[in-house]
Amino acid sequence: MDVQVRRALTEGLRLRGIDVIAAQEDGASELSDSDLLDRTGLLGRVLFTHDKDFLREATERQQSGRSFAGIVYAHQIEVAIGRCLNDLEIIAKASDPDDLANRVIYLPL
Repeated sequence: MDVQVRRALTEGLRLRGIDVIAAQEDGASELSDSDLLDRTGLLGRVLFTHDKDFLREATERQQSGRSFAGIVYAHQIEVAIGRCLNDLEIIAKASDPDDLANRVIYLPL
């Protein structure tokens, strides 16, 4: 989870049995977007964010052939928390990391 993600989302996913790490818990809250995206790849995890800057980072990586583990993006205001939780649970339970590599998934599904 990116630093801007509400704790309610992180805790809600955990209550649903999803293994989630927030950037703050990993000591990565001060990393640049690029470094945080690299960190998620090292951990074998997809990054969930509300930050549009990551969309730019993903586009640059896709165009240059530089890999990343994947990004799930939801606009903070336009996607309700309940819908976001449901969609993230589906992604977490129905995907494996290779399915999401070098991709950006937009919520709602």
